[in-house]
Amino acid sequence: MRLPSLMLAGVAAVSLAACSSEPAADTTPDDAMATDAMGDDMAASTNPTVGGAPMMADMTIVENASKAPNLTTLVSAVTQAGLGETLSGAGPFTVFAPTNDAFSKVPKATLDGLMADDGKDDLTKVLTYHVVPGKLTAADLAAQIEEGGGTATLTTVEGEDLTLTMDGDMVKIAGMGGSTAMVNTADVMQSNGVVHVIDGVLTPTL
Repeated sequence: MRLPSLMLAGVAAVSLAACSSEPAADTTPDDAMATDAMGDDMAASTNPTVGGAPMMADMTIVENASKAPNLTTLVSAVTQAGLGETLSGAGPFTVFAPTNDAFSKVPKATLDGLMADDGKDDLTKVLTYHVVPGKLTAADLAAQIEEGGGTATLTTVEGEDLTLTMDGDMVKIAGMGGSTAMVNTADVMQSNGVVHVIDGVLTPTL
């Protein structure tokens, strides 16, 4: 969208120079700031908000999650497990991101144990169980479910599988041990993948 505008501006500048001896005016700092702001608005407009916070398609998974007020527990867990650098990498990744409310459903003793220093290995397994290699949009997930006759299986970075089905027009995810979650906010695009916000914490074999 911005490229044609810049080309038209260039044509106008050449025309003015031919008709006048006055030099063309330089772009002011305010103009440059306005252009940057327009670019940021365009990046945000392609994404749903998460917890009311704008998500930028040109930022990483970790950068966007850090801005979402309903993903603070997830961000703390990622930091505790030392996965921030990994999820800031090139990817691409598909992340099923549990909200704070999702984590609140986990028994406090269990969550405290995972967040303790000696629970780091299990915490890493839980978090990587929410990550699938590649970039899978909601349309991709629905297509795989349809192709699988109503069920799709995704292998996570942790190594175990997630089972996906449709519940009405929503994607339902089943993990190990009877854990389940629904995708509440889909297709939050990131520079290194896509995030789908979910309402439950999926648990692998621990």
